[in-house]
Amino acid sequence: MEKLQQLPRLSFPLTPTPIEELRRLRDALPGAPPLFVKRDDAIPLGFGGNKIRKLHVVAAQALAAGADTLVTTGGVQSNHARATAAVAAKLGLGCVLIANGVPQEKPTANALLDRLLGADVRYVGSRDERAPEMEAAAGDLRRQGRRPFVIPLGASTAHGAAAYALAIEEILPDGVPDTIVVATSSGGTLAGIVAGCAMHGIAPRVIGISADDPAAAIAATVRRILADLEDLLGRPRGAFSELPIEVDDTFVGDGYGIPTPASIEATELCARREALLLDPTYTAKAMAGLIARVRRREKTGTILFWHTGGQVGLFA
Repeated sequence: MEKLQQLPRLSFPLTPTPIEELRRLRDALPGAPPLFVKRDDAIPLGFGGNKIRKLHVVAAQALAAGADTLVTTGGVQSNHARATAAVAAKLGLGCVLIANGVPQEKPTANALLDRLLGADVRYVGSRDERAPEMEAAAGDLRRQGRRPFVIPLGASTAHGAAAYALAIEEILPDGVPDTIVVATSSGGTLAGIVAGCAMHGIAPRVIGISADDPAAAIAATVRRILADLEDLLGRPRGAFSELPIEVDDTFVGDGYGIPTPASIEATELCARREALLLDPTYTAKAMAGLIARVRRREKTGTILFWHTGGQVGLFA
């Protein structure tokens, strides 16, 4: 815990996000246990979300390395790319985004915000081209005398996971939930929550609901990040990486970013019952997984839904 607390963080504050009880959603789900939501969508900078929380540590790492430009990647509507552009603008840094996909004739949602925030957006045709193009962009910047810092997809690194290990402190005053449900894709948020619970001596069941990849692939990525976190914090091998990892990939549907009937229902139910806005790619599918567990009377106990943001995607 001491080494975790000593990790550099950005100087502007990241205040604890609220935890709210979802009473009206519970009323709509007969037999539901107490339901709560952790509102990381309410982080004020750059429309918030879990990527802003990760960047609070990862961008501090970049500053410590003397960076003047952040380089990262994602899809055309990437929440992480938008968050990186926002943090770069706040810090007065340059920002290069490698986006896989086709430029929109009239940018919307995250793509619009990337431009508004001043990011240099460069496009590639496929996911496989993203990492090589990031390195190429960083090389170009170095030749120009700049000091780029490359941030992997989703800021899902040991430092990014550390941000979520730190965030566990925020849930302790309200009581430890029996189950935490969170969307997962690049694995950093899930890794941080799992490690943070262990470090704080609590043991809720943590369920990651996949937005895209098979459960085994995400679990393997989470374990790799946890091993890196062990190295970062000087913990013995296996301290985090051998913890139970639970990933559910049964709510992906037809693929990444493609809504399902269950995710559409979850979006509408949360909006109309709680004025809680989900995003179509991540949190709607995670909430669909939560609702399904309640309806089949799974023994979850009190559930905390960790809202990772992304609601800008509603306007794509």
